[in-house]
Amino acid sequence: METVKGKQVTILFEGKKCIHSRNCVLSRPDVFVPNVDGEWIYPDKASPEEIRALALNCPSGAIRFESEDPKFSESAPPVNVLRIRENGPLAFHADLELEGSDPQFRLTLCRCGASKNKPFCDSSHVAIGFAATGEPPVQESLPLEVRNGKLKIQPAKNGPLHVTGNLEVCSGTGKVTNRITEGYLCRCGGSSNKPYCDGTHRKIGFKS
Repeated sequence: METVKGKQVTILFEGKKCIHSRNCVLSRPDVFVPNVDGEWIYPDKASPEEIRALALNCPSGAIRFESEDPKFSESAPPVNVLRIRENGPLAFHADLELEGSDPQFRLTLCRCGASKNKPFCDSSHVAIGFAATGEPPVQESLPLEVRNGKLKIQPAKNGPLHVTGNLEVCSGTGKVTNRITEGYLCRCGGSSNKPYCDGTHRKIGFKS
């Protein structure tokens, strides 16, 4: 974990969660300076509001921030959402409780089966040429009575992600494809019913 303190805001960067979406270096290359040796994060180059926006635009949660002013603190979203990335990971935005990790609001978890940092995505899907739609079929579902709240994620040993809590499953383009309060999400890369588990992990000997 890199911790860089500025005059008003502290930026925290957790490299093992980074999926190289490059939102940070493309949006503010003066704050997150790309392709340099040594120091590369400069919190004082932007206002607290801008730092907050940059952090919230990081889908993996690799970038977080701390401020003495509570109005800049990150809070849980009003709707728990899972976005299915085309040929890529499962991107969660919710009040998350991932087994073995600190509480957080943004995570991208592996669904190709190849990450060396499971359950987190490490961009191995690119290296192996993983192909999986980000537009799964729409399933008939009723609106959730409550759309937020704690979302618990438990990675089963050598198996899927067991998710419990209110969750809207969305395509990569934002269309709601399902609404669930419990489900099992594929992370072996082999399911024929992606993003949901169909038991293929047992047939292919998936190891986590």
